[in-house]
Amino acid sequence: MRFKGAVTAVGALAATAVMAVGFVPGAAQAAPAPLKYVSLGDSYSAGSGVLPLAPEASIGCMQSAANYAKIVARSNGYDLTDVSCGGATTGDFFSSQQSGVKPQLDALDDDVDLVTFSIGGNDEDLFAGTVMNCVVAGIGAGMRGAPCEAKYAKSASKTIRETTYPNLVRAMNAVRSKAPNARVAALNYPWIAPDRNAPCNGMPVSAGDGKFTHRVQAELNDAIARAAKKTGVRIADVAKASVGHDACKAPGVRWVEPVLTTSQLVPVHPNSLGERQMAAVTAKALDVK
Repeated sequence: MRFKGAVTAVGALAATAVMAVGFVPGAAQAAPAPLKYVSLGDSYSAGSGVLPLAPEASIGCMQSAANYAKIVARSNGYDLTDVSCGGATTGDFFSSQQSGVKPQLDALDDDVDLVTFSIGGNDEDLFAGTVMNCVVAGIGAGMRGAPCEAKYAKSASKTIRETTYPNLVRAMNAVRSKAPNARVAALNYPWIAPDRNAPCNGMPVSAGDGKFTHRVQAELNDAIARAAKKTGVRIADVAKASVGHDACKAPGVRWVEPVLTTSQLVPVHPNSLGERQMAAVTAKALDVK
């Protein structure tokens, strides 16, 4: 009986000790690992033009140290891998964009928690091509009428419909496949031109082509939204948030710089204010701070 009682007493003491350790304030516990966040995409994700450049990225990518993904990561203590690169197309998700730069999808795996990207605007040179075509057409027409719309409306819509949209679906499906456990958000593009025909400071495009340039971007953003819905990707709607902050607005109001700008190295791209606002929209889409 004494032996049995001793065992019972020892057991009671052990249980008490375990309970005590479990309730000691500040008992040592492993801190949770930071969420793994990967930023993919083109120059709007890279923040090309916003200084300073990120020292860890290829110089050819013109990746900013203050782009929206880095802002979101710093605000939340995330472990960020940023492979965004200026000039990237959807094809660069799958293959190397330039020497020393891996396919962007190589940054993804089963352990990634968050993924964001903007992509599609460079496929078939859609963004830069449309802007340059409209500048050339406007100058050639003496800034009268809507020469860019007359010459390029059908081809731009066809490119988005037949090339950009299926490319976006392929790219987004690949992201979902490579990072199956991640919350994934695609950013659309903040407005470059407002939805009206009017002169625009810093944009040497015929006033009559204002609505056309806006419509091309609207068709691209719509393709991004449809591809996201089809593939189960969230949308960070920076276009909606940027209404009233297009490149035609004054410095300090606009989120995107016009063609003629002294504010940064790369025109027709988000400025530092734009990247900060894109960060806020992205955080909301991901349900984080």
